[in-house]
Amino acid sequence: MRVIILRFRILIILFLFFSVSFLQAQDTMRLTLNQVIELAQEQSPQAVLAKHQFRASYWMFRTYKAKYLPALNMNATLPDFSRVFEREYDFNTGQEYYVEKFRNNSTLGLSLTQNIGFTGGTVFVNSNLTRFDELGKDPNTQYITTPVSVGLRQPIFNYNPLKWEKKIEPVRYEEAKKRYLDAMEAVNYRAVSLFFNLVLAQMNLEIAKVNYHNSDTLYRIAQGRYNIGTIAEDDLLQMQLRFLNAGTDLNQAGIDLQIKEYQLRSFLGFNENIKINLIVPNEIPKMTVEVSKALALAQKNNPDILSYRRQLLEARRDVMMAKQQKGINADLFASFGYTQRAATFPEAYQNLLNQQRVQLGFTLPILDWGLNKGKYKLAQSNEEVVKTNVRQNQIDFEQEVILNVAQFNLQDDQVAIAAKADTIAHKRYQVTKQRFLIGKISVLDLNVADTEKDVARRGYISALRQYWSYYFSLRRLTLHDFVTQKDLSADYTKLVQ
Repeated sequence: MRVIILRFRILIILFLFFSVSFLQAQDTMRLTLNQVIELAQEQSPQAVLAKHQFRASYWMFRTYKAKYLPALNMNATLPDFSRVFEREYDFNTGQEYYVEKFRNNSTLGLSLTQNIGFTGGTVFVNSNLTRFDELGKDPNTQYITTPVSVGLRQPIFNYNPLKWEKKIEPVRYEEAKKRYLDAMEAVNYRAVSLFFNLVLAQMNLEIAKVNYHNSDTLYRIAQGRYNIGTIAEDDLLQMQLRFLNAGTDLNQAGIDLQIKEYQLRSFLGFNENIKINLIVPNEIPKMTVEVSKALALAQKNNPDILSYRRQLLEARRDVMMAKQQKGINADLFASFGYTQRAATFPEAYQNLLNQQRVQLGFTLPILDWGLNKGKYKLAQSNEEVVKTNVRQNQIDFEQEVILNVAQFNLQDDQVAIAAKADTIAHKRYQVTKQRFLIGKISVLDLNVADTEKDVARRGYISALRQYWSYYFSLRRLTLHDFVTQKDLSADYTKLVQ
């Protein structure tokens, strides 16, 4: 048995030696909770993803805005050459024959368009130039010009997508802004979780080291007492078992520390050469959050509220689109301009002739076997489903805010109680240890005090973790900083640069 104990001690010593050597080869960073959160917001993969998702939403919004701005386009066909055989009729002989033709067309045009959001129509101004070349034995050149043509394309009784985009897209963009803030708060929440995971792992390793050394010392003392007959063999065996368990706990704590440190290091974007040593935030802000205030802030800031509003607008849009597809749809096209044809380029812009065009077309479903009616009824049904889901989600959302506020308001008392319990448990263990050393109490009492000390220390860290987790959860629901009493915001212009 003594050989086993000796080998076990050598194994623990080697583990501690290599652990210290490994840590000395790394650069150590001492970080507070706030520093971990700041690093996570700057360089964590989740934060980078949130930025790119917002950029995509920004360019979608810019695309929508561009539809309401004038658009200038150039179109050209240079050249359009063809070699064909055409049938011709000779009136003198009354015979038909085929003639080889060589032709080339070249066109160039400019078009300025402007969408009309209120009506869904488009106003345009065009300018075109066409050159027609007949090649071969009898060459001929013609220029056809339209210096200016002003016109209108206007749907009548049709679904107007621009009108609904004007209602929906600004809401979608505001939702994207809030979604970015929400994503960054999710990063904060994740940073808090990984921070306290590592804090607990570091603390467990320290506890395991202390317990191992204490168990080693107490086991040696127990051996001496057993040799002089002051304790029974079962007490000695219990101390021996505690010593062996302490060594196992030390090994496991070391492995767990490496895992938790790797997870936080990966989240922050650090390589394996960085050793992280965390500073426990013993101070917490004293505050009480009012339920009514939290609900009002959540209704104003949370992206889910904007999402519900957008969903209702999209459902109403689908109903109107299906309804208008049931009836008559018409399109009006009208244009007015000038045109000319001449053999030379300058003459093609002289003595211009009027050019007018008006066209009205319509579509009226007569027999579609209930297809459009079915689409309309389906859209109405989907709208009712969306309304029901939104109402239920609103209720669940408000309940979530209320519960989070209630839980958070309890946490400062929980932290205070856990801190006091940690202090008392530590003092009790020191007193119990001294009494054991002078033979006043049994090994069982010492083990109980030791276990309660470790449980109280872990309970204090868990209470701190709960406090900050509920705080950042409440921040995410309301997008409000309750310490500074300001709504969360971001420099959106900088994000898209």
